[in-house]
Amino acid sequence: MNVDEQALLRRAAQWASEALGDQCTPSGERLIDHALGSASILCGIQADPATRTAALLVASSEVLQPDLNRGRQLDPIKDQFGAEVSRLVQGTRELLRLSGIASAASDGSDDAPMQKEMLRKMLLAMAADLRIVLLRLASRLQTLRWHASAKVPCRPALARETLDLYTPLANRLGIWQIKWEMEDLAFRFTDPARYKEIAGLLEEKRTEREQFIAQTVEQLTSALKKMGIAADVTGRPKHIYSIYNKMRQKNLDFSELFDVRAMRIIVQTERDCYSALGLVHELWVPMADEFDDYISRPKPNGYRSLHTVVADANGRPFEVQIRTRAMHEFAEFGMAAHWRYKEGPRPGAADPSAQSGQYDRQLAWMRQLLAWNTDAAKRPGGGTGTAAASTLDSGSVTERRASARMTKPPEERIYVLSPQARVVELPLGATPVDFAYYLHTDLGHRCRGARIDGQMVPLQTQLQTGQTVEIVTTKSGGPSRDWLNPQLGFLASPRSRAKVRAWFNAIELQQRINQGQALVEKELQRLGKTAVNLEQLAQQLGFAQADDLYVAAAKEEFSLRQIDAVFQPVAAPAQPSLESLMVHAPRVDRAGVGKSGVLVVGVDSLLTQLARCCRPAPPDAISGFVTRGRGVSIHRADCASFLALKVRQPERVIDVTWGEHEAQALYPVDLYVQAQDRAGLLRDLSEVFARLRLNVIGVNTHSKASMAYMSFTVEIRDGGELQRALASLREVSGVLTAERRSPGA
Repeated sequence: MNVDEQALLRRAAQWASEALGDQCTPSGERLIDHALGSASILCGIQADPATRTAALLVASSEVLQPDLNRGRQLDPIKDQFGAEVSRLVQGTRELLRLSGIASAASDGSDDAPMQKEMLRKMLLAMAADLRIVLLRLASRLQTLRWHASAKVPCRPALARETLDLYTPLANRLGIWQIKWEMEDLAFRFTDPARYKEIAGLLEEKRTEREQFIAQTVEQLTSALKKMGIAADVTGRPKHIYSIYNKMRQKNLDFSELFDVRAMRIIVQTERDCYSALGLVHELWVPMADEFDDYISRPKPNGYRSLHTVVADANGRPFEVQIRTRAMHEFAEFGMAAHWRYKEGPRPGAADPSAQSGQYDRQLAWMRQLLAWNTDAAKRPGGGTGTAAASTLDSGSVTERRASARMTKPPEERIYVLSPQARVVELPLGATPVDFAYYLHTDLGHRCRGARIDGQMVPLQTQLQTGQTVEIVTTKSGGPSRDWLNPQLGFLASPRSRAKVRAWFNAIELQQRINQGQALVEKELQRLGKTAVNLEQLAQQLGFAQADDLYVAAAKEEFSLRQIDAVFQPVAAPAQPSLESLMVHAPRVDRAGVGKSGVLVVGVDSLLTQLARCCRPAPPDAISGFVTRGRGVSIHRADCASFLALKVRQPERVIDVTWGEHEAQALYPVDLYVQAQDRAGLLRDLSEVFARLRLNVIGVNTHSKASMAYMSFTVEIRDGGELQRALASLREVSGVLTAERRSPGA
């Protein structure tokens, strides 16, 4: 630090001391001692002077809050220490408020693990500046230190929140020394008996274990240098909470742990990895069955490294990991990052952070910022930093710190709170209507207004991370069609749009059903058949259920005159003549060919008609269904409507086959085309039909999101013409798919 930065910190400490006096936290810690301790922790991870200054002033802002609410011009922190420090102080206080509300609510919820993960994401998203997260971590660690040193019992809820929320954040950001100390202290308060038991099993003080690590690092570095291998050697003694976690998760006894002490060797090439392995086994005695070659056989997540366990002259085992720089970078920042497999879900549990690529990129971005501060500390005059992360060498320290303050990765998600403090993740640009549909579909349908942080706002208001959203509803009703207009900005989530469209599709379907039912009932009244079972009538007419009949009638795809034919009396069969009873030569057991070109096996001259639901055409596999008054309805064998009728009335199914139909016979089929919408598309498709001399008797088309969806009813003679038509349609520019409608679709 230069002279001006030192003077700034001294002035902030004096200012905070005067403002806070002898005031204490609810647990009894003096606020000024807490501020000084937090600043000291930030100094240990090489935080910049502005961050350390903010740590001294956060508690002071609590005392000055009435003045801060009067206006920016009366903000004494901004006046005395600048806008940057003031933003850090206010951001830290807001983060503390939100985390307190949300964490209290998530403890009792059914999806507590999911909510804790959402809360971590929200804390990171709320921190417009990474240093706000560092301030929170330092403050929590100082609280735990005070409880340990003052021997004042710590609330179990606070210790549990530390393990659930803050240590995972420190771990993911690569601030290892804060992480392990918070874990050990929190574990000490959540399970003091187990903590003391493991501490006793270690048999050595942490300082002694650290001394062992330092001696081993020096010995390994010297030996590798003699072999001509350029390597970085680091080590760490395993802390108590990590030992407890490994014993619990892997059901191991303390005597089965071989990585209480661990070394890591980072070399340049894979050849150097195996050379270093040979050196390690030469210096110490390798332990049987404790070697893993993840270089030749990587883990499923891509992790690569050599792991071996050796014992020193006193029989103390320790683990050695050997990897290249590229392997190390992948393990630190890629899929095999340390926090992924340490915090990954147990088998069979849901992974709340799955598919969060943007979240992972934000974590990597933050860890790089930490590395910049560490790199600055290692330069001449910069002290000896201990924050563990990667090192970036491009750009000056000043440029890096400026970038850390001004650059923020693009956000794709926001995190807001429900009135019950439940954290909800939404896409960037989401509105209160999106929020309502996320909570419950019916809540979205009945949404009529919204309050954000207690203030009424328009439904098009874009939500921001950290806001509390309350939905105002009506007892009944549904969404507005305006919500589907992208120009009006009511919805940003595709999920919400789909739910609104489903509502209107259901309303439209019900309207068609009501309209068609009225038409059918009116026709039945005209015929004097008001006591008819409508479900049975629909099946007699070739429909699976009455609603299908109503929809077809409303769309004018079904002629109501066909209902009259159902109730026409069947003429009595004529008495056979003597000549008809005479024995003639044997004849083939087959029927005559009707207008549809279909032979009904075993029956002569029976009326047949092609079903509209599936529109069969040669050479489709077909089956017949005997209707009442309309002869045999011919379906494709895999038609959904036919299969439903077959289950209900199998005795009315009849075998049919294609006969020797006339060359002029035409069969209507439905073709569906999906294409990129453009000018002239319909004209080009029509030219295909004209070139193939196919008669188009029906067209339906609509566009949505730059895509065109078209259906054509075309008359063909056989399957060959159908395949030629589909092949030609697929060759038209912009056409993505061209296919015949599935039977019964």
